Amino acid sequence: MKKRILIIDDNEQDKKIMKRFLNKAGFQDISFAVTGEEGLDKADSEKPALVILDTILPGIDGFETCRRLRESKKLSGLRIIIITGSIDAVDAVKARKVGADDYCAKTSDFAPLLEAVAGLT
Repeated sequence: MKKRILIIDDNEQDKKIMKRFLNKAGFQDISFAVTGEEGLDKADSEKPALVILDTILPGIDGFETCRRLRESKKLSGLRIIIITGSIDAVDAVKARKVGADDYCAKTSDFAPLLEAVAGLT
């Protein structure tokens, strides 16, 4: 699978785990950003097919990052999955309002994330 994925998350352990699961599922072209601002810059320069975006980030949060990604005319067609470690029903609604295509809770089982990725790529 040649689709580029950008993961925006400041947790090193979570990034390693996601990369391992995505690699096993056949996704090899994966890049990373630690902050929302860095993620916006990388998305603009790399034009990924999919962004996996944590809600809690240094600087601007994941919701604001998602909103800004959606506003970018250069990134039309970009798919966005918001992930979070804080399980809050309000977050799922907020994720949809800012333009996320899907929303997944961060757990030790990354199967729901892989299903979301497969459904969007």
